[in-house]
Amino acid sequence: MSSFYQLEFEKPVTKIDQLIEQAKNTPAPEVPALGGVSDEQPEIHTKPVSIAKLLKDREKALKKAYKKLSPWNTVRVARHPNRPQTRDYITHMCRDFCELHGDRHFGDDPAMVTGFGRIGGRKCLIVGHQKGKDTQEKLACHFGCAHPEGYRKALAKMKIAEKFGLPIVTLVDTPGAYPGLGAEERGQAEAIAVNLREMSRLRVPIVSIVIGEGGSGGALGIAVADRVAMLEYSWYSVISPEGCAAILWKQANEQTNTAAADALRLTAKDNLKLGIVDSVIDEPLGAAHRSHEQAAANLEDWITSQLDELSKLPIDELLENRYQRFRNLGSFDVCVPKAAAETE
Repeated sequence: MSSFYQLEFEKPVTKIDQLIEQAKNTPAPEVPALGGVSDEQPEIHTKPVSIAKLLKDREKALKKAYKKLSPWNTVRVARHPNRPQTRDYITHMCRDFCELHGDRHFGDDPAMVTGFGRIGGRKCLIVGHQKGKDTQEKLACHFGCAHPEGYRKALAKMKIAEKFGLPIVTLVDTPGAYPGLGAEERGQAEAIAVNLREMSRLRVPIVSIVIGEGGSGGALGIAVADRVAMLEYSWYSVISPEGCAAILWKQANEQTNTAAADALRLTAKDNLKLGIVDSVIDEPLGAAHRSHEQAAANLEDWITSQLDELSKLPIDELLENRYQRFRNLGSFDVCVPKAAAETE
């Protein structure tokens, strides 16, 4: 499926990939016997040399394409159909994973994955959004938009982790919580609000990573953590560019989506500069969809380092730091003009 998906700014890379594939499938030229070689025999370039050159060209093209990626193209990369999702990261970096289902209120939500496993030798709870790979799974997961039962399932498993003193790792990848009638009837907003309150006072370390899309309260519903990070080509914002464009300009098209993405400051670098996230995790050259294994390795290194630090802090200090971290978001200073201050 993903092999037919092509990002516009990656077209030069795609052409080189095609040349590499052709070179691999082309048999190597036969070298004539020494007796049959004349002084006018042309120089023969063997297949390994040509492929090596193409690989270097491909690396240069990837570096150029991703050097200064626009916010709107960053959103496109975050939505790439072959980008690793929660289950992919679990496969690559977790051992002894045991999935848990159901919220004990209504049912199970496949858009939210929960379970216990080991990351870097440390037992923990893993919670994450799942968008789905093929059409059937995407429909079942509502394209990563969780229902209230998904957030209630996540919180129920977090309570179990707290009971056993295990840290929590959450992987955020959603355009937003599901906005359907049934979800609203079952208390979508209330479920997210309860998660925000309860996660702020869970007495275990929590780390959260935006691995793709981080849209609105749907993302924040599992992202109240002691450390929050973003993968290099993910986005995190109060609303998607299309939603913002529809509100501001009454239409979502290429021009308005681009303008909205620029205005929202939703990239990892922007969020780091604004203090919304603590770290930006590097992705492999050409983004995570080109190397799931390397992306998972980078993610695992960050998680283990953060959990090692957080586990050394007293619980009361951990909770106070977590509270202050979110309490200080959006803080600002009011500067009074000197003339106005003197008159007062």
